[in-house]
Amino acid sequence: MSDSEKIVSLKSARNKAKEPVKEEKTQANEPVYCSFCGRPNTQVVKMVQGPGVNICSECTMIAVQYLILEDRLPSSEAQKILDIFWSKIK
Repeated sequence: MSDSEKIVSLKSARNKAKEPVKEEKTQANEPVYCSFCGRPNTQVVKMVQGPGVNICSECTMIAVQYLILEDRLPSSEAQKILDIFWSKIK
């Protein structure tokens, strides 16, 4: 998987009625950094780009894990997803 295939952009998902989205020009070989942990897309599984912010798959899963475990009763399906993700990252 090339580094450019590891980046998912949500820029076009914004409502068109809102303010126009500035298109950020990035070179194909220029790394994209996670706004939360600072890692480049070359060191993570996937990177999601939003308007002015980026989040890597690992930070996303940490946030999801926090939200699920905050209730202290994760569903078995949610726990399976978390277990699979973290086992593949190691």
